[in-house]
Amino acid sequence: MTGYTFTSATILLLLITDPLGNIPLFANALRDVPPARRPVVIVREVLIAFGLLLAFMFFGEGFLRQMNLSDLALQLAGAVVLFLIALRMVFPSHHDNGALPAGEPLIVPLAIPALAGPSALATVLLLVSQAPERRLEWVGALCVTMVVCAVVLLLAERIQRLIGERVVLAFERLMGLVLVAISVEMALRGLKVLVPQLLHG
Repeated sequence: MTGYTFTSATILLLLITDPLGNIPLFANALRDVPPARRPVVIVREVLIAFGLLLAFMFFGEGFLRQMNLSDLALQLAGAVVLFLIALRMVFPSHHDNGALPAGEPLIVPLAIPALAGPSALATVLLLVSQAPERRLEWVGALCVTMVVCAVVLLLAERIQRLIGERVVLAFERLMGLVLVAISVEMALRGLKVLVPQLLHG
């Protein structure tokens, strides 16, 4: 992931957080919340997700060292997680979200795992571990991503009315295909490093 720029990192984070794909989940979770209260809940959940991802950016490396995990292991594991998430985007299941708790949602399922899920956490860890000297750049990419997520989710009802649910679902599957390609590329880069180590080990 050393070849990532600010723009490509932002695009990758947007693909993973998938604000358009999260519109149906947010709409369902906020169904029993008064309309005037929904923007407050959305902004709060986005800020919680942002705080968690930001914490992983700054303290994730220490966590990796404590767990004795290498960058290569993280890259391969991240590729697997991204691939599984991408498959769920391309082939969605109606039972993925399970039963949502009644009342106003807090942290689960909107902040976690909808926005700050395993794939997003793995991605911010990878960005920082591969290029720690560009940490502020990755923070900027995360800030842009969270702002876009907030705007899209705040305008979710208008977006659904404007382009329709079918277009939203089609766009999510397209993003899933792109994410499959990214995960395969990550795995190939990891294997290029791993195979020579195994052959000469």
